[in-house]
Amino acid sequence: MAEICPVCGLPKDICVCEEMSKEQQRIRIRLETRKWGKTTTVIDGINSKDMKLNKIATTLKAKCACGGTAKNEQILLQGDHRETAKDVLIELGFPRENIEVQ
Repeated sequence: MAEICPVCGLPKDICVCEEMSKEQQRIRIRLETRKWGKTTTVIDGINSKDMKLNKIATTLKAKCACGGTAKNEQILLQGDHRETAKDVLIELGFPRENIEVQ
């Protein structure tokens, strides 16, 4: 017998909880200037309880060809990668209208 999701009550193989959580998140992508004038792309608003923040950060770092980290409920990327990060997040299934680029 298939395992049942405790949140939605559907079998695990057709569970829709992850897609629903992606639609409810408001993601903000902004540029910050750090120490010694270094630019950093900051992505916040992704709920780390529902999504694996490290996995998303790894995907973003690979697509943007840059360094970065995931900590304190944020993803930090070295350099200005606002538009590329938005495109990658849309590819990962986040709705376009929930992503705000500043």
